[in-house]
Amino acid sequence: MARRLPPLNALKAFDSAARHLSFTKAAAELYVTQAAVSHQIKSLEEWLGVPLFRRGTRSLLLTDAGQAYRPKIRNALDMIEEATGSIHVGEKSGKLTVTVLQSFASSWLVPRLGSFQQAHPEIDVRVSATDDLVDFNSEDIDCGIRYGVGDYKGLHSELVMSEVIFPVCSPRLLEGEHPLKAPADLVHHTLLHDVMRETWSSWLDAAGVDGVNPNRGPTFSHSYMVFQAAIQGQGVALGRSILVQDALAAGRLVKPFDMSLTAVDAYYFVCPLRTAERPKVKAFRDWLMKEAAQETPA
Repeated sequence: MARRLPPLNALKAFDSAARHLSFTKAAAELYVTQAAVSHQIKSLEEWLGVPLFRRGTRSLLLTDAGQAYRPKIRNALDMIEEATGSIHVGEKSGKLTVTVLQSFASSWLVPRLGSFQQAHPEIDVRVSATDDLVDFNSEDIDCGIRYGVGDYKGLHSELVMSEVIFPVCSPRLLEGEHPLKAPADLVHHTLLHDVMRETWSSWLDAAGVDGVNPNRGPTFSHSYMVFQAAIQGQGVALGRSILVQDALAAGRLVKPFDMSLTAVDAYYFVCPLRTAERPKVKAFRDWLMKEAAQETPA
């Protein structure tokens, strides 16, 4: 015989509202609207055929039925959580596949990944470097790092790092026939571009530079190739603070000017909502956030 049970979401809403004695606080805890919590409670009361709360103008109290119902539902939810957690224990080790932009992988993630492996030798990280947005529902991917504005429908999304943009070049370009001393000196040098060519135009406008054609110069499909060309002295690139900080620290690149432009996009950790708290995913996310917090703008 099939069990006759009320909807789980309604039980979760009741449990949270009963603990807080507030639909507003329950909504914040469950990441839904107050109206959604109110609707869930109302539907549960209709399903049970009894009121669970006494609603006042500025107060919310449990009825006798609600008082009796609360500990039993709390215990039932605890048992579900414990049973689910026991399954997740088996997910603390094994393969973890991370999708990430190629430029971010080579310039930032891979050089730091050794510290994660030391902290979590039981997790076998697989880095899938691609500029394509993967479909978590159809591909064997656990989590990822995306570059954008953070609005990824159906995914858990957390800001990892913002960045600023500024010209970078080989130290050799600070000397010679046309040394880079002021932004106007760019007229004598080759501009290097990644696929977002319009960024040079934005930086030149912000710096108040006239007479420099922002469209001239070669274009590379990936940022790490742009920066490699800059290191070789082939021209001046627009550095992205997250991607060039190691090259700046090592002296392979320099900032010829102080002017920086705040980037609209940023790096976000993403994963399916259903896997956000899985041990392997959470371990990687926590490590990533810790590493990012140690970074200082270039």
